[in-house]
Amino acid sequence: MTSRSLHVPLMLALTFSTGIGDAVGYLHLDRVFTGNMTGNVVILGMALAGADDLPVVGPLLALGGFMLGAALGGLVLRGLPAGWFRRTTVLFGVVAAVLASQAVVLGLVPSPDEIAGPAIATTLAAAMGLQAATARHLSVKDVTTVVVTSTITALASDTLGSRSTGIVNRRLVAIVAICAGAAIGALLLRWNAGAAIGLAALLTAGVAFVGHTTIEITDPVETSQETR
Repeated sequence: MTSRSLHVPLMLALTFSTGIGDAVGYLHLDRVFTGNMTGNVVILGMALAGADDLPVVGPLLALGGFMLGAALGGLVLRGLPAGWFRRTTVLFGVVAAVLASQAVVLGLVPSPDEIAGPAIATTLAAAMGLQAATARHLSVKDVTTVVVTSTITALASDTLGSRSTGIVNRRLVAIVAICAGAAIGALLLRWNAGAAIGLAALLTAGVAFVGHTTIEITDPVETSQETR
């Protein structure tokens, strides 16, 4: 497997971890998605229209947190070409650390109140925004790590007659990965929400480690920027 092709399984692992986070957010943190911002926007719209028992503050804060995380990732990686760099490792490491910290919080506070719940969800969403921006910089087609709507669209619209079985399989696996992650997250919630987020943290840390130790970082652009 080449360095470039290794990006795909690593991003699929992050997609799986996103499913875990969204399951915890929606089922345990007052119906707030931590990675799927489309879901938060839809919930927010329905809540503002007066739909019963739908949260407003949680989705709004999560959306803001996600955007801040994504903005940070874009700022750190600005000027670098697509690919894996030391900054990529650092950013994924930060995501893993944030997830780990929230796993500890959830382990200590298994039933967050109306203040702690949105705060945890917002922190997780910020981590997912940072993850999404970092993953986006790797330019892995059809694997955004945080949403699969575009992947499903591409699968349905482009698959018929397509000769690229690799792309088709990648799309299918991405969809299965986020679904499986959500299922595992929901199952772990029966035990402890901290365990679910802890698993997501371990997966993200593993991605950072494998990417840094296996993928060659040879682009001279980063070297020249870091030595200034």
